[in-house]
Amino acid sequence: MIEYLGYGIQKTPGVMGGKACIRKTRIPVWLLVSYRRQSATDAHILEGHPDLSAADLVNAFSYAEAYPDEIERAIREQEEA
Repeated sequence: MIEYLGYGIQKTPGVMGGKACIRKTRIPVWLLVSYRRQSATDAHILEGHPDLSAADLVNAFSYAEAYPDEIERAIREQEEA
């Protein structure tokens, strides 16, 4: 069952480990936050992900601000994998 979380974000069991993703994509919020931490600009992120919009980035970063522990945990899990 897809869980819609607001902010244009959803969690779908079996998709990206059930992590928060941009709605109707397989692009996890943690990945976008990680890009930004590596000094990627929004323009650069959008260039690399043409299926995203500027509004998607705003939604992702708003979600990340609202749920920082979840995003930190997801980044840490990815780094340890």
